[in-house]
Amino acid sequence: MTEPAVGPVGKTGQHEGNECYSDNSHNKKEIIMAGPLTSLKVLDFSTLLPGPYATMLLADMGADVLRVEAPDRVDLTRVMPPHDAGVSTAHGFLNRGKKSLGLNLKEPGSREKVLELVKDHDIVIEQFRPGVMDRLGIGYEALKAVNPRLIYCSITGYGQTGPYKDRAGHDINYLSLAGVSSHCGRADSGPPPMGIQIADVAGGSHHAVMGILAAVIHRQQTGEGQFVDISMTDAAFALNAMAGAACLAGGQEQKPERALLNGGSFYDYYQTRDGRWLSVGSLEPQFASRLFHTLGISEVTSLAMSQNPEHQQHLKAVLKEKIAEKPLAEWQEIFADEDACVEPVLTISEAAEHPQLKARDMVIGVDRGDGTQQPQIGFPIKFEKTPSETSRIGKMLGADNDRFL
Repeated sequence: MTEPAVGPVGKTGQHEGNECYSDNSHNKKEIIMAGPLTSLKVLDFSTLLPGPYATMLLADMGADVLRVEAPDRVDLTRVMPPHDAGVSTAHGFLNRGKKSLGLNLKEPGSREKVLELVKDHDIVIEQFRPGVMDRLGIGYEALKAVNPRLIYCSITGYGQTGPYKDRAGHDINYLSLAGVSSHCGRADSGPPPMGIQIADVAGGSHHAVMGILAAVIHRQQTGEGQFVDISMTDAAFALNAMAGAACLAGGQEQKPERALLNGGSFYDYYQTRDGRWLSVGSLEPQFASRLFHTLGISEVTSLAMSQNPEHQQHLKAVLKEKIAEKPLAEWQEIFADEDACVEPVLTISEAAEHPQLKARDMVIGVDRGDGTQQPQIGFPIKFEKTPSETSRIGKMLGADNDRFL
């Protein structure tokens, strides 16, 4: 894979401070701020995935993030394989653009150092179990006393209240308790272990960023900071969306392979002759018509709109047999110019080379700290005036101790 140039997504130019100067169509210099959150300073006490992913998003949007870690209790993402140039790729990605402070919060004097730091910061994010920060003397009330405008976000598995608030858990547990796993997967094999951490990222990380930025707007209007309580189980439960609405208000419990979008219709994945997979999402009549016409089985098009489970299973059987006749590359060529909602199931490396993702700058080069670049997933939100920018991969633990201590 080639390594793309470092720079803000979708913009190029010379940087001066937090500003990027880009020539416009009239050959005049237009001032573009490097990220919309350059005015925010964040203290990050989180570990592993949910909190660091959230603060990575904030850093990508220009926030000044200082990550505080215990030097004697190394975060797993710093050491987990694989490694690139001696650095864990997980750490290099999750902590890009952040500063690093090694500080044992249990040592005498650490509390005072945190209280001093928080005077100059807008946001605190932590990921300990409820009560841990209070016992360390740096919980919300203690920090608010020093900085009343502080926005304090806590990310936990089950939230600050309820009978499970002190219980341990992981992504698979949150998805299970939230009902998500119950209607995913196949009827005969049960729920699948997902390849991505849905509750951690779509639940914890993204909802934390939304909550923090909503609290920032509230503070702009009132001058008040506040506590933001993020439960990854709550967030995962909210992800049920349409299935949840159908159950709670309509009394219909969704089961695996029984609903329109979870395998109960021809909207599904089909294996090709070479063992690869093709995704078929041709639900609407115009797309279904193109799909079956392209496949040369237009006589079954009328069944596509049928809600009869037997009709849908018949369609799936027909598609399974037809798509198994050719390898994935041939199907890609056949459907290349057909607007039928049919796409190949790509590996991550293949997706990184797809022209659509390349056109959207979804793979960027990030400075390893030695002038060379590490390919990383780019920032997915495109700002016209304040493009995101990443300075370098995650730093060594305590790299900024001299500056802050």
